[in-house]
Amino acid sequence: MELRDIEIFLTLAEELHFGRTAERLHVTPARVSQAIKKQERRVGAALFERNNRAVTLTPIGRQLYEDLGPMYRGLHDGLQRAIRAAGGKTEVLRLGMLSSNVQDFRPLLDGFHARHPGGEAQIRYVGFGDPFGPLRAGEVDVQIAWLPVREADLTVGPVVRVEPVVLAVGAGHRLAQRRTVSYEDLADEIVIGGAKPDYWREALVPSHTPSGRPIHVGPAVTAESEMLPILSNGEAVALVHSHAGRYHSRPDIVYVPVHDAPPARWALLWRTASETDLIRSFAHTARQVGPGVVEDERSADGRRDRQGS
Repeated sequence: MELRDIEIFLTLAEELHFGRTAERLHVTPARVSQAIKKQERRVGAALFERNNRAVTLTPIGRQLYEDLGPMYRGLHDGLQRAIRAAGGKTEVLRLGMLSSNVQDFRPLLDGFHARHPGGEAQIRYVGFGDPFGPLRAGEVDVQIAWLPVREADLTVGPVVRVEPVVLAVGAGHRLAQRRTVSYEDLADEIVIGGAKPDYWREALVPSHTPSGRPIHVGPAVTAESEMLPILSNGEAVALVHSHAGRYHSRPDIVYVPVHDAPPARWALLWRTASETDLIRSFAHTARQVGPGVVEDERSADGRRDRQGS
């Protein structure tokens, strides 16, 4: 098989959708179909079952995926190492991020590059639905996640960011004109969910209000971008971190401070059994740089107003 055809097969096995596979690899759906048919002729059996409703792997396709995947990734990684060495880069740290606010961590990344001129930090985005899975699978080396994290196999490192929690609502929502809101206001709303495990989600989206009223958790999403159409359409509201107001500023969405929410703390995580000198150096840089602390002015004003009343 040609390397490109193997890549197409592996990607289709992950996406199980010809259109998404073509989009991800920047080829046409016809090219994907052609590559799969050629591989099936070579193997002598169907690799996928496809109909108008779904694409699924056959048992032979599943076996081929499990056999080819590690070899392809090893070949790809070897080529990438050669490319980095040719460019003077010898060490790579893959940093997992749940959000899109890379620029907020520029001091940390710049500090790491200053300590390791031959090193490179690569960003990998991680979904809310399985936030620790990529760490455990070795797909990322270090991750930034909100606290608390109580996982026996993961080390919680230094705090790298502290920021307020805000409520994202559609511009026409009843709470959009409020200066601040309370957790109590959420008893009458449907709040977007999807983050797992439950204890980690509840640090951001509690199950009950302070008075004990249940908070209804509705549509489940696995990434920030999936929230936007739901919010804009007024189907639900979302508890998010304040950086979302800068990175996802839109005329149809309003971000309102939650005045009784404690500040969210983000920290570095890594798999304890896979700790390396490079990870320790990155954590040391984070301690030197210190956490970025964000104060929401409207939230601060709200606290001052309540204290003076």
